[in-house]
Amino acid sequence: MTEHLNTGQLTVEELRELIPQLQQLTEKYKRSEQIQRALFDISELAGSISELSRLYVAIHEIIGQFMNAQNFFVALYEKDDEFVEFPYFVDQFDESVIKQIPTKDLMGGIAGYILKSGQHLVLTEENFEEESAKRKFKAIGKAPVDLIGVPLKRGNRVIGAMVVQSYDKAVRYVKDELDLLLFVSQHIVNALDRVKSRELTEQTIRERTKQLREINDELQDEILERQKVESLQQALFEISEIAASIEGEMSDFYASLHDILARLLSAPNCYVAVLDDKQSYLEFPYYSDEIQGTVESRPLSNGLTEFVLRSGKAELIDADRVSELAARNELDQATADNMIKHTNSWIGSPLYVEGVISGVIAVQTYGNDTKYTLKDLELLKFVSHHIAVAIERKRAAESIQKYNLQLSQKVRERTDELHKTNLYLKKQIEERKEIELKLIHDAHHDSLTNLPNRAMFNSRLELAVANKNRYPDHQFAVLFIDLDRFKQINDSLGHHAGDMFLVEVAKRIGKCIRAHDLLARLGGDEFVILLDSFDDFSDVEDVANRIINSIGVPFILEGKEMYSGASIGIANVEQGYQSADELIRDADAAMYQAKALGRGRFVLFDTSMRQKLLEELELENEFRRTLKNGNFDCQIQSVIDFQSNSFLYHEFFIRWVHPSIGKIKREQFWKVAQTSGLTLEIDNFMLDQAIKILQHWQKVGQGKMTQKIAINLSINHLSQSRFVNQIIERVQEAKIDPANLVFEFDENELNRRAQFMLPAIKKLKRSGVILVLDNFGSGLASLSYLYSYPFDYVKIDHRFVKSITRSKRNYNLIQSVTAISSQLSFKLIAEGIENEEQYNALIETGCTLGQGHYLQSPVSMQSILDQDSLPVRQNIS
Repeated sequence: MTEHLNTGQLTVEELRELIPQLQQLTEKYKRSEQIQRALFDISELAGSISELSRLYVAIHEIIGQFMNAQNFFVALYEKDDEFVEFPYFVDQFDESVIKQIPTKDLMGGIAGYILKSGQHLVLTEENFEEESAKRKFKAIGKAPVDLIGVPLKRGNRVIGAMVVQSYDKAVRYVKDELDLLLFVSQHIVNALDRVKSRELTEQTIRERTKQLREINDELQDEILERQKVESLQQALFEISEIAASIEGEMSDFYASLHDILARLLSAPNCYVAVLDDKQSYLEFPYYSDEIQGTVESRPLSNGLTEFVLRSGKAELIDADRVSELAARNELDQATADNMIKHTNSWIGSPLYVEGVISGVIAVQTYGNDTKYTLKDLELLKFVSHHIAVAIERKRAAESIQKYNLQLSQKVRERTDELHKTNLYLKKQIEERKEIELKLIHDAHHDSLTNLPNRAMFNSRLELAVANKNRYPDHQFAVLFIDLDRFKQINDSLGHHAGDMFLVEVAKRIGKCIRAHDLLARLGGDEFVILLDSFDDFSDVEDVANRIINSIGVPFILEGKEMYSGASIGIANVEQGYQSADELIRDADAAMYQAKALGRGRFVLFDTSMRQKLLEELELENEFRRTLKNGNFDCQIQSVIDFQSNSFLYHEFFIRWVHPSIGKIKREQFWKVAQTSGLTLEIDNFMLDQAIKILQHWQKVGQGKMTQKIAINLSINHLSQSRFVNQIIERVQEAKIDPANLVFEFDENELNRRAQFMLPAIKKLKRSGVILVLDNFGSGLASLSYLYSYPFDYVKIDHRFVKSITRSKRNYNLIQSVTAISSQLSFKLIAEGIENEEQYNALIETGCTLGQGHYLQSPVSMQSILDQDSLPVRQNIS
């Protein structure tokens, strides 16, 4: 039966037709509501979850509400990454949890295609082969029945992929589920970014919190350390306070020290041991111990206290170390056994008073509960010094207290003591200031004359050079002063007189200059002056003349009148000088020129002097090369016995022929040798050549050799006994008879240090060599050598021989020396015989030995070595 409705109403059939549509629309709205709810849940998760791992699980659960998502994973990838990360991976056929896969291995698969292309992918078992061939990917692992994969994008950049898949033919996906995943994916990216940002923020907060906690721990440690330092300072202050107190007994004082020490380290047991006046007994003014109540004084033995007294330093001894010390006999065995028995830990530190050990303070513990460490050792070592001072001060205070019976007297004594301490501290401060000023003064002044030294003079001179280069009109000059006869004064009167001489010289020079001029001592007998702001060079000359005249006045030293003089070199400070050393060098060169011109004068520097110095330096260098290569002209001249017309001995000497200058005079030769400090090397060279000649004569004489060779030795070879020993050893090593070796010594050289040479000359005499005094009569006090020194021959100076035919005085002198020669066991040799008249005159005086060109001219050493026989004497021509 058909029912009719009112106009405008639907019929039942029409309503029935609309029901499926209404149901479908209802499902659509319901699903939209669910999607909106899911998006809201995702947004809520992004705002509440702080860990990404929890977010992925929640997203999986939300997606599972709309579709079958049993197999679900999320892959994240950034461009150029070597790996694709899988922060969430659930798969029913893959039990292992995949965290990451190398990018190169994954890009050929399904997930790799989504990451590369940025496109979604829907696969079914029906279209898989077609789609994989078309899109050029392959399945990695088991191929799914259905699969939906969507890209995760941040803007237009793909950062990952989200994939659900089914391996069950009963579970298939539809287009709505693809739309759902595409719609949800963008919201998931936003949620990922928010959670990741929060996770990074929280991680940063955790790291910062950790840093702050570490900084706080360090601050706490520093606070604890400062508290320890403050405790130590407080303890030291208290030690000082109780030491300063004169009230109370010493026992109370030691007990207070013990209490203070116990606040710094574990010190339940403590004692103080001191040495008695005889340093043979130990006394214990304080002893506090848990086991042993008291202890008596005892003689020194091999105990712990004595070990510290012997070592002089703080020691930490426990049960392990005491066994080691006992095994080394550093401690007696009874002490070691007692410590091991009670499991002792013991620290002892010496008490130093004014640098001397007066006793020991020690602390110890029993049992295993408390063991001392190296920090405790260092602490007691540090505190012990203050305790030692406190003990000494307390003893002093106690001694004062015994002599003061009235309270007012005690107060007065304490006040005096504090006053003295303040005065002492003030005095120390003043002394320290004085010492600092003295150190500054000493660093810039000569200790003997109190004049400025080289450093201060150079500093002032550098300023003068800079001033001159800036202001050319300013006038400066440097005077270099060298004193005459200073060495003779030192050698004859001693170093004290030499010092007095230098002090007097400094005073005299100081009176010759103005207050603003600078006088300095460079060292030895060398003084320099910087004349500042003079008007004309004549002013400089006036100063130099005043100095020369002042030094020329006799000096009274050790009650004796001594004379000296001054040679002065002057260098004007001109533009172009760059340093003080250049000016001092030039003034020094001018001074040497003044000495060369006869001393007692001044010379102004010019450039030719510098050239002369360079030439002398080149001459010295050439001399060194010649000596090194042995290129001297070696000559031999014989000494003749007039009576037998035979050789007495042959004198070996060397001459130097410079490659450009030519033959160098003998005086200049030895001057260069002395200046370069090579006199010993020259002596050794001549000794080697003399030995070479004697060995040659031994060979050609077949062992029967009576020829003797002589060399001139410098006085330097007698200055030290080891030099004399080296000569004797050299002769012995060469296996030659010392009696065939003759050493000549110049009288002028002996004059300089005669009092030091006699032992060395006697030693040479005992070795068997023949000794000759050369140039007799050319120096001072010549006759003293004839009486005191064991010379076999005395060679009269050639100047006496040269004038013997025209000087009756020289004739008589030679005759007199010849007469006394037999009385003093030496023979006289006349050197420098040049003609027959001199020869005949010498014979008339009784002289029988001589040397000179008239008797025999020098021959080269090489000609001697070329002969295959011994030398033969020819008659006088």
